[in-house]
Amino acid sequence: MSGGFLLVAVLAVPALGALAVAAIPRDLAARVVGTVAAALTLVVAIALLAGRNLGWVAYGATPPAVRPWHSVDVAWVPGLDLRFHLGVDGISWPLVVLTALLTLLCCGYTCWRVPPGGSGRALVALLLVVEVGILGTFLALDLVLFFLFFEVVLLPMYAIIVGWGGDGTGPAARRRAARKFALYTLFGSVLLLVGVYLVVTAAGTADIVALTGGTELSRGTQLAAFTLLAVAFAVKSPLWPLHSWLPDAHTQAPTVGSVLLAGVLLKMGTYGLIRVAVGVAPEGARWAAPVLGVLAVAAILIGSLVCLAQTELKRLIAYSSVGHMGFVLLGIATLTGTGIQAALIGNVAHGIITGLLFFLAGAIKDRTHTGALSELSGLRETAPRLSGLLAFAAVASLGLPGLAGFWGEAFAVVAAVEVGGALWITLAVLAALGGALTAAYLLRLLRQVTHGRPSAPVAGLKPGLAGAELAAWVPLVLLTLAVGLAPTLVLGVAEAPVTALVEVLR
Repeated sequence: MSGGFLLVAVLAVPALGALAVAAIPRDLAARVVGTVAAALTLVVAIALLAGRNLGWVAYGATPPAVRPWHSVDVAWVPGLDLRFHLGVDGISWPLVVLTALLTLLCCGYTCWRVPPGGSGRALVALLLVVEVGILGTFLALDLVLFFLFFEVVLLPMYAIIVGWGGDGTGPAARRRAARKFALYTLFGSVLLLVGVYLVVTAAGTADIVALTGGTELSRGTQLAAFTLLAVAFAVKSPLWPLHSWLPDAHTQAPTVGSVLLAGVLLKMGTYGLIRVAVGVAPEGARWAAPVLGVLAVAAILIGSLVCLAQTELKRLIAYSSVGHMGFVLLGIATLTGTGIQAALIGNVAHGIITGLLFFLAGAIKDRTHTGALSELSGLRETAPRLSGLLAFAAVASLGLPGLAGFWGEAFAVVAAVEVGGALWITLAVLAALGGALTAAYLLRLLRQVTHGRPSAPVAGLKPGLAGAELAAWVPLVLLTLAVGLAPTLVLGVAEAPVTALVEVLR
């Protein structure tokens, strides 16, 4: 089976699955079909790893900076010289597998529990459409195609929040959160479109492989392009102060929406920053790196301080994403191999751990009908298994060595120290302080929720867990351990493409 076929299949399977789900009238049968389509997508995504070394051998003595293992490159709109160009390498593949896995877990979860709102089959169809958009973003090697896939996600995620969201505050609150998400995302999209237009008109091509290294662009064009692209991706990441859409969207989104939103949708921004903004405009990246580093550390500190003051479970986890993605952005800002590797493993670790945290938060709210931390004390007394999983996810999120969350944050700080100089050493120290604050707010969360006398909403809980819950959560627990104990699962496949990218940044 050729790599090109697999690339097309990893997009076609969920797209056809979404159409099939929409066409099947029986709700449960449609959800099962959607879950099967998501499972097949995961199988195809994992299969992309096969034959990865062949893509490197084929380029000869002077290979480009982007060397995909497999690629598809056919004319799409010949009159405009636009091409349907897909490819996968060690930078994108872990995110492709993560997207496919989380979508499968979310679709499977809906077979057991559909959140109040619309029909279950409509929700699964929308989840599969979101998957197509995210996967296409990670696989596109044409700037225009990248932009189109980037935009596919907007409307279905908006519909998921409006249709199945809510935290008990009524439909007006979820519509407001969905509008905020849409408006911020559209703002970023406008800047992304202008940046893409600037690059394509200046270079005469939209091919990301040819554009990586910035050889086709003048210094002034690179500075302007990086500014536009970086701000656009910062909205999606989200980087402080463009993050304020995130807590409301997470609080109002249903559990499966929050899992995809935090697990992989935010990674579209950080991936775009690495692949497009830094790769296409390296001079602009070098010029803006100190500013990006300062904003990243501000996100770490502000996100942590806000979490210390949070009183609602899902909002606390949402704001924690601002801090964790700050570490990812700090790694990117260093423009070093260590920093970019830290960003890549930080992306994957955050997707796994925060996806698990939102699953657990959803389970707690479903059982107790509240997310207020003051009303959730004593969980370990009545639901020890759920409490234990929450404790595991929290200590993984705070960066305990041996679990997935450790590597990205630790090596982002190390990369800043490696860059050296007063600014970067100061940023490293402040980021390390932010790590300590992360531990503080997560331990505070555990103290409030798991310890103490059981509160009224917690007192009547049944101790057991449903089989569907375990099926969704256990893979994330195992991956948290696997990536923590064997980080080469991510770093091994990313080493060569990161080295090639760093070469063009020097």
